[in-house]
Amino acid sequence: MKLAVRILSTCALAVLMMPGGARAQATGLDPKAFETRSQADTGAVLSGRVVDVDSDLPVAGAPVSIPELGRGAVSDGDGRFRLEDLPAGSYTLRVEAPGLPLHEEPFQVAAGERLTLTLTLPQGPLEVAGVTLLVDRFRLVPDPAQVPGSAHVLDTQDLQSQNLLFDDAHRVLRQVPGVNIQEEEGFGLRPNIGLRGSGSSRSAKITLMEDGVLVAPAPYAAPEAYYFPLTGRMDGIEIRKGSSQIKYGPQTTGGALNLISTRIPERFTSRFDLGGGEYETARLRAELGDSQRNFGWLAQTYQARSDGFKRVDGGGDTGFRLSDYLIKLRVNSDPDADLYNELELKLGRTSEISDETYLGLTENDFRADPFRRYAASQEDVFDSDHEQYQLRHVVRPSAGVDVTTVAYRNDFHRNWYKLDSVAGASIAAVLEHPDSLAATLDVLRGASSEAGALKVRANDRTYYGQGIQSVLGLALGAKGAQHQVEFGARYHADEEDRLQQDDRYTMLDGEMAVAERGARGSEANRINHAEAWAFFVQDRIAIGRWTFTPGVRYETIDFTRTDFGLDNPDRVRARPERLSSATPAPPSPAASTVTIRENGVNVLIPGAGASWAATSELSLFGGVHRGFAPPGPGADADTDPEESVNYELGWRFAAPAVSAELVGFINDYDNVLGRPTGVVGENGDVFNGGQVKVHGLELSADSDLGALAGVGLRLPLQLAYTYTRAEFGSSFVSDYEPWGSVLAGDELPYIPEHQGFASLGIDCARWSAGVNASFVGEMRTVAGGSERRANGRSRVAPFTSTDEALVFGLTGQYALADWSHLYVGVQNLTDREYVVARRPAGARPGLPRTLVAGIRLTP
Repeated sequence: MKLAVRILSTCALAVLMMPGGARAQATGLDPKAFETRSQADTGAVLSGRVVDVDSDLPVAGAPVSIPELGRGAVSDGDGRFRLEDLPAGSYTLRVEAPGLPLHEEPFQVAAGERLTLTLTLPQGPLEVAGVTLLVDRFRLVPDPAQVPGSAHVLDTQDLQSQNLLFDDAHRVLRQVPGVNIQEEEGFGLRPNIGLRGSGSSRSAKITLMEDGVLVAPAPYAAPEAYYFPLTGRMDGIEIRKGSSQIKYGPQTTGGALNLISTRIPERFTSRFDLGGGEYETARLRAELGDSQRNFGWLAQTYQARSDGFKRVDGGGDTGFRLSDYLIKLRVNSDPDADLYNELELKLGRTSEISDETYLGLTENDFRADPFRRYAASQEDVFDSDHEQYQLRHVVRPSAGVDVTTVAYRNDFHRNWYKLDSVAGASIAAVLEHPDSLAATLDVLRGASSEAGALKVRANDRTYYGQGIQSVLGLALGAKGAQHQVEFGARYHADEEDRLQQDDRYTMLDGEMAVAERGARGSEANRINHAEAWAFFVQDRIAIGRWTFTPGVRYETIDFTRTDFGLDNPDRVRARPERLSSATPAPPSPAASTVTIRENGVNVLIPGAGASWAATSELSLFGGVHRGFAPPGPGADADTDPEESVNYELGWRFAAPAVSAELVGFINDYDNVLGRPTGVVGENGDVFNGGQVKVHGLELSADSDLGALAGVGLRLPLQLAYTYTRAEFGSSFVSDYEPWGSVLAGDELPYIPEHQGFASLGIDCARWSAGVNASFVGEMRTVAGGSERRANGRSRVAPFTSTDEALVFGLTGQYALADWSHLYVGVQNLTDREYVVARRPAGARPGLPRTLVAGIRLTP
């Protein structure tokens, strides 16, 4: 205790001795304030509003700065901004950024003064995005405070706050309530993310985007995200749940997640982040960029490697190698041009080689050594390449009118070469029944086998997704009301091409030797294709303290599955047979017979939200929206789309040193879909799950305890908690492995009832430190197979759940100079060993205790 008091006293003294007070991050929920300072007793406060001269409507996302102090902020959705702890003096208030006309206004403040200004901008830009500073209608959450629903933005500081050894999206998103996560390999290479009980496997049940553009390999035809944008190169992440259904699809039940790539800087900027740690892990993020009056550019790379933390029986690799490159080029007219235009080209490439497997451990082997890997996984490797192309255009024909258009294409190829079965038994079956399949289990561990007993599958798949989308924005002012109307349209086409084969191996004293190579296409030889048109209209209507946001979305989708047969690698289209969704497909297409199955769906998705500002700090909000997910190609007449009605009601409070949000939600499914990934014996077809009801509660809070106590330094506190209950409404038997034989009242798999996150830090003059903790309750791994209590409620059967886990982390940072910071971080401080998943096959461990150290440079 004496040591703690001494540390606090030293920090407080250092803060008081600093000119103008210590630098600190804004304490409210507003993610757009990129630099503020903790408020001292004598510091002046400047607040104000940015409005358009013609329409008198607020200008959101305007970068406001004081050049003499090097201070700045960004206006929120109502055009408001705030700068605290200003020393007395005369200064210039400036608005300047690509797409915004230069505007300067002199002002003067006295010590402790509270000054309010209104900046009236001449005709020029429209609403701009808070983090990217690029006019962008495809942002999920331009301002959380203006969204009539639950929405969160994690900015650069949030992404870096835990000082992670692996830039794992799972661990970053623990900060956000309502996000369901299922870890897999510990690195977060292929995140499993769901929202409000939507299901998390391969993030297939959410709309996944980068910079507002669909980024899953084939979002309609095969939405499983075997590619996920690298979190380590991002500047922010947006999460929008109940109110995302109108603007963002095709998965509209749970919500949408948008990763925000690094923006082109306003002036010449260089940034380097070099870190390393255990398991021979190293990573580098480096970027250079600049902007002139009519041109801007950015070049960035992210590199990471690790030898991994698991150990293969007999030796072998368990790590990964990642390489990512990004280039952005922008040209624009003069910011004060009558017809402002901006064109941005974005090019990216990502490659990954990871020694990952679907093979886990038996329960007994896991408890003995959770970081063991069986010898039969020694050949397993994931190899992928991803390329993205985006061309974005922004134009403002007149005041209050803007059009944003993006043409895009994503190409992705991956081959996951991994063990599928041994001696005719799937790896999942062997690990579920180790006693009855003891001899087969011994082969997994390295015992010699019969010739060709191990089947290793080359899951070779090629994807593309391409399209063009455009949004027209209209800002209209009427007597007593302000309208922000958006009309959107998108054409999208995507495809998944499977050309897979099985190879046979023999185990000889712990070493695998090739016995037979399979023929190309002999395991799967088909193409899934989708084309979709989507349209939406949404109006944000502000009337006094009320804001209403009604809207409607329409999608028309056509699916085609072309199956070339298992012995037709050249895909000769002889004797094509065209089937409708009502015609059963032959179980095994005959040689050189091409089977084409076509199906389609049209859907109208309405929704409405509302919010009421009770005071300047307190607001209430709610909404009702329809949820939808398409069944995908190959679905038969008995497979229905996923449909639900989603409700939410919430309370939001935001004051200078404390903010909080409480939301209740209900997702009422008429039919839920199970979407397998096509591994360990599954064929990739979707399954009806019938009625499901998901309800829950989300709580988040942020506070600066130092500001509340008036101690002169920041003590940031963050809390997040989620309660979720997700149950089937009927009993049925399913071939879908995660469901099995379901009884009404069974809980959906991989959705914890309780989960939470908390962090507490201390920010001094040159250093900061913090502790964080995340808790996840046990989760079912299989819905069916339940045991019944006396009261009729189901309970989890043995070995069909994950372990509950309370995991701690520590962080620290020291400023060598304004442009140089050392940092350290520890994950899983207590080195807890726990089961995070039992899929795809067997028990899998969480990340053990890891240490990272690095340096961030912004010369």
